[in-house]
Amino acid sequence: MKKKTIKHLRPSWDEYFMSIADQVSTRATCDRGRSGCVIVRDKQILVTGYVGSPIGLPHCDDVGHLMKKVIHDDGSESQHCVRTVHAEQNAICQAARLGISLTGSTLYCRMTPCRTCAMLIINCGIVRVVCEMKYHAGKESEVMFRQAGIKLEYVSHETVKYDKQ
Repeated sequence: MKKKTIKHLRPSWDEYFMSIADQVSTRATCDRGRSGCVIVRDKQILVTGYVGSPIGLPHCDDVGHLMKKVIHDDGSESQHCVRTVHAEQNAICQAARLGISLTGSTLYCRMTPCRTCAMLIINCGIVRVVCEMKYHAGKESEVMFRQAGIKLEYVSHETVKYDKQ
């Protein structure tokens, strides 16, 4: 009896790098947003980053969250853990520590970068951002990316939800 072979399907470059970002997220130390980031240029990984406390400071997973309430212009409130540095910020810091230029690169991440991350992404010369999903407060970042000419793409248009959002 002849054995049927199944053809191996190679992932696209975007699928490949997004899966690596997902693996990087397993190192994250805040269970509210285990997120990872990979920054790539010319199909080569430059740096990675994950959500975690600054070097030498306690992690959410060890001591709990450091929650802050944010009151928005429309009067609505949301809760944010401020103990950790975002995955995108950590990847950009890693590039700075290693002297790696990010000009012309693509960033892969879990969700739409926050406003602060978006400003850093714009200023360090990243030209494309690929997100697994949308961030509930990502509209401002989307506008800034459009104005700056940064290509923003989503794998899914589903919005990430958090407890105590």
